[in-house]
Amino acid sequence: MEYKVIPFVPSINRNKENSTEVAQQLEDIIKHHSNQGWVYVRVESVETFIVPDAGCFGLGAKPGYMASRQMIVFSKLI
Repeated sequence: MEYKVIPFVPSINRNKENSTEVAQQLEDIIKHHSNQGWVYVRVESVETFIVPDAGCFGLGAKPGYMASRQMIVFSKLI
């Protein structure tokens, strides 16, 4: 089995669109990869630690923080 994982970063216009647009974006990605022989498995949430930035001599330093990333998982028989 071969796997492919791609980031999913949906974007919408907060004044015009809603979660239906996000669902459409996900569906479009799934269809695109399905046409290439990949099978949709699931969407995974991956927690990532963003390392702190020490700045220059401590000036402008930024603390580290956790960020959540959405990943779409596909599989294919090899």
